[in-house]
Amino acid sequence: MDRIEWLSSRQPVPYEDAVARMEARVAAIREGRAPEAVWLLEHPALYTAGTSADPADLLDPNYLPVHRSGRGGQFTYHGPGQRVAYVMLDLQQRGRDIRTYVGGLERWLIATLTHFGVRGERREGRVGIWVAREDGNVGSDDKIAAIGVRIRRWVSYHGIALNVDPDLAHFAGIVPCGVKDHGVTSLAALGIDAPMNEVDAALRQAFLITFSAAAQSSG
Repeated sequence: MDRIEWLSSRQPVPYEDAVARMEARVAAIREGRAPEAVWLLEHPALYTAGTSADPADLLDPNYLPVHRSGRGGQFTYHGPGQRVAYVMLDLQQRGRDIRTYVGGLERWLIATLTHFGVRGERREGRVGIWVAREDGNVGSDDKIAAIGVRIRRWVSYHGIALNVDPDLAHFAGIVPCGVKDHGVTSLAALGIDAPMNEVDAALRQAFLITFSAAAQSSG
């Protein structure tokens, strides 16, 4: 874990620039020229369409810029107030198990949310992390974090997006991740004041614990 480089961008990074930088880093990791990395950043307000995106889920094509993405998944939103973490790991050295890797990303997000007193949960048949609403209705919940990954020659990239305090109205232009009849939420919408530097610290701590445990169990 101490060989992983943690990167952080203070200003929103254009999406295409981020993809180009990730792809260059993935190649360098694969060739042994750079260490694994986790990159924390925000994007300007935009939509991305994953490899499974249904055009019908883009409800308003003119609302925000749309970028085609090589990551798995469907449509999602990125924008200020959302902490994106791009995770570039050499899975060749970590068991070559994509399902286990994605499960690690889920546990990472759940552990991070626990730091803020939020119970994040998985849902069968749905990607991402969810928070149950306090309205007493079974199955009534909102998405607080998205997951979308790509693997190139066993090096991962893309990653996760945690809603800290984004403009939730921007989600209205898409069906997020193709899931209808459920909403989206954020730490701020749940009444939690979480400065981004505190979110970053919680993400880093939870990552080190989650992926160190995974490495030990596979060793």
